[in-house]
Amino acid sequence: RIERFLQLCAEGSMTVAEPSTPANYFHLLRRHVLDGVHRPMIVYTPKSMLRLKDAVSAVEDFTTGKFESVLPDTSVDPSAARTVLLVSGKLYYELDHYRTQHGITDTAIVRLEQLYPIPRRKLESVLAPYGEGVEFRWVQEEPRNQGAWSFMAQNLPELLPRLAGIRRVSRRAMAAPSAGSAKVHAVEQQAVISEAFA
Repeated sequence: RIERFLQLCAEGSMTVAEPSTPANYFHLLRRHVLDGVHRPMIVYTPKSMLRLKDAVSAVEDFTTGKFESVLPDTSVDPSAARTVLLVSGKLYYELDHYRTQHGITDTAIVRLEQLYPIPRRKLESVLAPYGEGVEFRWVQEEPRNQGAWSFMAQNLPELLPRLAGIRRVSRRAMAAPSAGSAKVHAVEQQAVISEAFA
């Protein structure tokens, strides 16, 4: 229930992150230990990523570099992009797989690895190359009334005015975090991914 922790976030009270690569997770933990600012840290890492063959990092990624709060999309030419998907966690891999499978070249996928504090400067820098006519979408697999959406919808437009019209792509509002059926979950998940590129 990411939204419950994000509701408690204010005045730099904690760090909330959802890293999508092993190396970035390693550097996040390393930064937390070595950082001079001591505050609680909440990290979301689903078990399914342990078995995900795409979620790997080279040895050099562990031995060099640092935690990246925002991961840019290097596979899409910013001048050709018409849509930018903002996403966090494992959903990136499903979106990227769908994009590759369908030969989509005009949609970039930017990963927000740190949800709070929102890395405003880094996000602004990553989004800068995209033109004025680009549509921004926040994509999450959680229902509309859960996940990071409500927090991002409140804060992103204030921090970055160009995100004022950001659109949500998610499941419908639900009373429970999951559908309760693997088959229903798979259908809903596919619908979210398809809508992200529609």
